[in-house]
Amino acid sequence: MNPNTNLGHLAGVTDTTEPWRLLAETADFLIIAKPTRMLTQPGKEAHKTDSLITRVNQEFPEARIVHRLDWDTSGVMVLARHARAHRALSIAFQDRRTKKCYIAHVDRAPAPPQGLIDRPIGSDREHRPRYRIDEEQGRPSQTRYVVLNETADFARLALEPITGRSHQLRVHLLSIGHPIQGDTLYHPHAQNHARLMLHAESLSFPDPASGITQTFSDPVPF
Repeated sequence: MNPNTNLGHLAGVTDTTEPWRLLAETADFLIIAKPTRMLTQPGKEAHKTDSLITRVNQEFPEARIVHRLDWDTSGVMVLARHARAHRALSIAFQDRRTKKCYIAHVDRAPAPPQGLIDRPIGSDREHRPRYRIDEEQGRPSQTRYVVLNETADFARLALEPITGRSHQLRVHLLSIGHPIQGDTLYHPHAQNHARLMLHAESLSFPDPASGITQTFSDPVPF
């Protein structure tokens, strides 16, 4: 039973009935599909104890967080199963030897249909938990995008974050006038969609044991 059933109206509280899914398992790591509206790890507040890692640890007590997805972002993640794997995977993320591909829906296709967004991101202290483009104090941030197709209702983009800043994809797309559909922090009409239309479709990283690049994916649910 979800202990936060009565708190589902609060953004950032795990309030989904959709379970996490095990996509792959080795002696070193687990590949997990995280649903939308689920915290990656517990928050500081007492009502934010339910999370992906809390649930995974019920079956795999040794599992450890290596990286995070936003509460409302779904998709593929890797969890380490012991300290050595955790260190190797953490260093791979730190050294940018991983590759992530996200799929997002925006209202219309940006022009040009592919490009690099290279703008620094910093915390929006007056509007927490939002982030913003901060040319003076923000951290360097880069995102590649490609338009995959367009319909009357949305444009489907493939996104590759080169850096890994908080809310990076959401803030970068907002900065070029194309906020992600369903984004309760950055889209003016988020209520038109039942969820944030952002999904981590694939993840590549060097295997902690062999060093050979492994790629895992989770089909887009929208």
